Amino acid sequence: MEALLTERSKTHGNWIDNARIAQSTKELWRKENGWERLSDAQREALEMIAHKIARILSGDPNWVDHWADIAGYAELVVKQVDGDER
Repeated sequence: MEALLTERSKTHGNWIDNARIAQSTKELWRKENGWERLSDAQREALEMIAHKIARILSGDPNWVDHWADIAGYAELVVKQVDGDER
């Protein structure tokens, strides 16, 4: 397990920093009036995007998976809005 955590910290950054950045971002967004207008899926997508952004800021910003995951969560919302929910 320790080897996995060490390896992931190279791309994902320090867990404590990651958590601080993600939670700060989510807290800010949840205070906005528009938050209540979002569907559960839209809220979850934004929270997952905040999580991925935290990894970019605390880890390796050139790790393509972070960016691809953000695009993937955004695409899920696009499908929901277009009526192609899965």
